[in-house]
Amino acid sequence: MELRHLRYFVAVAEELNFSRAAERLHIAQPPLSQQIRSLETELGVQLFNRNKHRVSLTEVGELFLVEARQTLIQAERAVETAQRASQGELGRLVIGFASSIAYSIFPDILRAFREKFPGVELILHELNTSLQTQGVHGSTIDLGFVHLPIAEERLNLLTVLEEPMMVAVPKTHPLADHPQISLTSLANDRFILFPRHVASGFYDQVLSACQQAGFTPNVIQEAKLMQTIVCLVAGGMGVALVPASLQNLQRTGVIYAALEEKIPPLKTAMIWRQDNMSCVLHAFIAVVRQTIQDSMLDQMR
Repeated sequence: MELRHLRYFVAVAEELNFSRAAERLHIAQPPLSQQIRSLETELGVQLFNRNKHRVSLTEVGELFLVEARQTLIQAERAVETAQRASQGELGRLVIGFASSIAYSIFPDILRAFREKFPGVELILHELNTSLQTQGVHGSTIDLGFVHLPIAEERLNLLTVLEEPMMVAVPKTHPLADHPQISLTSLANDRFILFPRHVASGFYDQVLSACQQAGFTPNVIQEAKLMQTIVCLVAGGMGVALVPASLQNLQRTGVIYAALEEKIPPLKTAMIWRQDNMSCVLHAFIAVVRQTIQDSMLDQMR
C-alpha cells in the first residue's frame, strides 16, 4: 500500500462518487476504481458499498478513513519538516561564547536569528577561548565566539568584531577622573588578567601592550571571566585592560577610560569546523554576516 492509495481512498470517501473523485484527483475513473479494488484486496476488507445509484462507506471504511487522514497529515508534516530542516529552519545549535561579546554584537545576532528561525533550539555556553576551541574541534559545540588569535587548524573563522582596548580602574584610583590614561602611568599598578591558557591571544595582547609601554605588568590576580575581572577591579584588587564593549557592564566602583597609546584592537571571531555541513549552522552564519553588515551601516549613519 502506498500513500497514493490512501489519497485515492480519501477522495472517494469524501466525494462518495467515483466520477467526482476522479476529477478531483485528475485521473480517469476506471483506473481509480481499479486502485480502490486493489486496496480492498490488499487489506482483505470491503471499504465501500456500491450500487448503480449510490456509493457509501462500510463501517470498516469509516474507521479506515480516520486513520488514512491522519496518515496523510503526518506524511505531509514529515515532508514539511524535512524541507524546513534542509533550509536551516529546524534543529539544534550549540553555541559557545566569550563573556565579553555578550556586551556587544552577540545579543543582536541572537535576536535576529530567533526572529528568523524560531523553530531552532539554541543552547548557549559561556566558555573561554581555549574551551571553545576544544569544543568546536571535538564537536561538543557547533560554533564559538572567541578572542583572536587562535590556531586555525581545521577551523573556519569569521571576524565579527574589532574594538579598542580600554583600562578599567577602581573609582578610588588616582587617575579615575582622567578621560584618558597612559599605560605608562600604570607601570606600578597591580593587574588582573585572564590566565594565559584560557585566552592566549588576549593575554599576549595585554602583555605586548604593556611591554611596549616600557614595563611588564604585575599580575596579582587571574580570573577566567570578564565579569569577574571587572568585579575584582571594583573591589580595588587592581586594574585591567578590557574590550571597549565592556563599558556596557555598568558596575559600581569601576571607571572605564580610553588609552592614550594606540594599541591593536581586540578581535572577536566566530569559529566552526570546516567539515560541519549542518544546515542550521550555515543559516546561523548567514544571519551573523547580515548582522555584521547592518551594524557597519548603522555606524556609518
